Amino acid sequence: MPTDREKNRLSARAARYARVGANVGGVAARYAGRRLLGGAPDRAGDALALSSALGRLKGPLMKVAQLLATIPDLLPPEYAAELQKLQSEAPPMGWAFVKRRMSAELGADWEQKFQKFEHHPAAAASLGQVHRARSLDGEDLACKLQYPDMQSAVEADLRQLQWLLAIRRRLDAAIDTSEIAKEIGARVREELDYFREAKHVALYRIMLDGIDIVHVPRAWPELSTGRLLTLDWLDGSRMLAHKNDPLAARNALARAMFTAWWFPFSRFGVIHGDPHLGNYTVFGLDGGSPRKSSAGPVGINLLDYGCIRIFAPKFVQGVVDLYHGLLRGQDDLIVHAYETWGFCGLSRELIDTLNIWARFIYAPLLDDRVRTIADGVAPAEYGRREAFRVHQALKRKGPVTVPREFVFMDRAAIGLGAVFLHLHAELNFYKLFNEAIERFSIDRVAKRQAEALAKAGL
Repeated sequence: MPTDREKNRLSARAARYARVGANVGGVAARYAGRRLLGGAPDRAGDALALSSALGRLKGPLMKVAQLLATIPDLLPPEYAAELQKLQSEAPPMGWAFVKRRMSAELGADWEQKFQKFEHHPAAAASLGQVHRARSLDGEDLACKLQYPDMQSAVEADLRQLQWLLAIRRRLDAAIDTSEIAKEIGARVREELDYFREAKHVALYRIMLDGIDIVHVPRAWPELSTGRLLTLDWLDGSRMLAHKNDPLAARNALARAMFTAWWFPFSRFGVIHGDPHLGNYTVFGLDGGSPRKSSAGPVGINLLDYGCIRIFAPKFVQGVVDLYHGLLRGQDDLIVHAYETWGFCGLSRELIDTLNIWARFIYAPLLDDRVRTIADGVAPAEYGRREAFRVHQALKRKGPVTVPREFVFMDRAAIGLGAVFLHLHAELNFYKLFNEAIERFSIDRVAKRQAEALAKAGL
């Protein structure tokens, strides 16, 4: 017989299933009813309704919407505009909720532990909302408070994701998604543990120590719990506010983004797996120009550390080997890289198919010149031709099981590329990447990683 705690959890999951059906199903019914009655299209209204429905749900389903909105021109502009708001403007929980949750985390006297705590959240996202506060000694703080019943919501959403992926496998067996589901589940569950996220913050402070174009906050352990994470407040503006800035400013931001993602990966085997637009802000720019009040650099603030992927050093070796294999035309090195990642039983045809996607992802890194990430290809078409070719080939020659370690690596590469698309940055990505992997060795990565993880308590 299930315990009371298990009953409560099962009850919460059942309620989650009902909310998902009611919220998203209501949007679908609105659309279908209008079509049935011959009504005029209302994409703006449908987009607002979908955004509102997903915002009320919170949890992993909302994170999927955030990712979709990250990629330029993937969605109609009305949908993209509304879903982008979910990255930092999801419907917040009220002050009564906040007081109850804060009392549960820091005790009934929690307000006495702050000089100031703002009632209205500064940002509300998929798993929690952030309130600006001030410490007793006058430091500005960001307090991320997890929504209630998130564990139940996550488990319910992951179960539904498994169902969706299982249905997809039956309809289209080109890609075996079983390992993808395992990886997504593991990373999303980690995001619920704010103690672990605080250690991720410490890890990034270690890895990016001395890098002045990327700012990492400090964690405040005495004001944090497993469901409340308090960090330094980092002032900054949104990335999209600078997409029309002068090219030099946009290039500086793109360079900072490249450093924030590839420096930790190439040297420590660690990558940020959630590069959506709500996870960073810009410092050092004012109206597209460096601030007159500061002679410091232009860069980015990294704000969220829930979805961090730590790879075995051999996986990093595979990334570097694939790069050199593609650069030099060495097929044996390319195959070795795929096998290092965990691709099994690869035929010549499947290798050629994987190379289509690999050459697309690596293309800017293989080209020793200043260019945009898309290099003249319209954002709406960027990657679509390659994705279609890969999918058609896998339907003929597959299926192929995607190793779980590959999932967030690919997601990070695509998400980062989307930022470069938004900024229309023009950089020599070849030089940036080769600087990142300069003097690379698997032993050096293993040593650095072990030392950094130990210092961060991971």
